[in-house]
Amino acid sequence: TYWGNVNPIGLRSMYDEAKRFSEACTMAYHRERKVDTRIVRIFNTYGPRMDPYDGRVVISFIRQALNDEPITVFGEGKQTRSLCFVSDLVRGINLTMESDFIEPINLGNPDEVTILQIAKEIIDLVPGTKSKITFQPMPPDDPRVRQPDITRAKQILGWTPTVSRTEGLARMIEFYRD
Repeated sequence: TYWGNVNPIGLRSMYDEAKRFSEACTMAYHRERKVDTRIVRIFNTYGPRMDPYDGRVVISFIRQALNDEPITVFGEGKQTRSLCFVSDLVRGINLTMESDFIEPINLGNPDEVTILQIAKEIIDLVPGTKSKITFQPMPPDDPRVRQPDITRAKQILGWTPTVSRTEGLARMIEFYRD
């Protein structure tokens, strides 16, 4: 039910406004053309086969740890993320598509963790890494909190994530180690 609060001219505006626009278009097609639609709001997802250089926090930290590079944390690392393993997301998308619910459904893991904690967990999961955490200035408009409310997903789809962060990170590390 959250309608959003974004900076329409900020550095992230192309990303933030594109999501809002796509939801508006989807609902317009549903109302005007009677198209059978679904709206899934995907929160931070991670897993094997991600581009190691796409800039997302989990894959960046794993790449850095496996290569004994410094783990780059922006700001003090107190900003939070909620990480959902890809198999959980795919299961949620499938359940959404099989439902008849047309309003937005958040899919993500509500287990909120700081960026600094993610960095520490990845270092612990990569035995022998020489990586140390380094801090860089916070980029403008970087989200401070990312935590999905998955109440609708639970009530309507019976969906919750099942892969723990530790298990998911370990799977991902193993994939990239090979």
